[in-house]
Amino acid sequence: MDSSVFVPFVFFTFLGAIILVPIWLRERTKQSAHNLISQALEKGQTLDPALLRELTQATAVNAKAAQPDRARRSLGSGVVLLALAGGFVAAGFAIGGMPGAGDALNGMMVPAAILGALGLGFIVLAIVDYSTQKKDQ
Repeated sequence: MDSSVFVPFVFFTFLGAIILVPIWLRERTKQSAHNLISQALEKGQTLDPALLRELTQATAVNAKAAQPDRARRSLGSGVVLLALAGGFVAAGFAIGGMPGAGDALNGMMVPAAILGALGLGFIVLAIVDYSTQKKDQ
């Protein structure tokens, strides 16, 4: 297999695995809880309402528990992405000054622009999250 086909195949397979495996594991956990409840009901056992509520609403409770520091995490992500963008710009200028570098500066500006835009987006998201959090309190 040629490297021009193999490298993108490996990259997208890895990306798909990173996204799909946690979703699959979460669904498998939910399914096992459902099977446990159905087996208990088939055997005629009574279920504690608190346990049943905990098993069925565990994801909603975990999502609400993560809300208070969401603005802080978004701000941190934005700052890191802006720092990476700055690093790409600095690397572009450093490489562009070398003999035989050609048009390295423009090549480094593409990822810098993408990371910078994402960083600004995360910072705006942090500001919006913080203002809605203040409004809710």
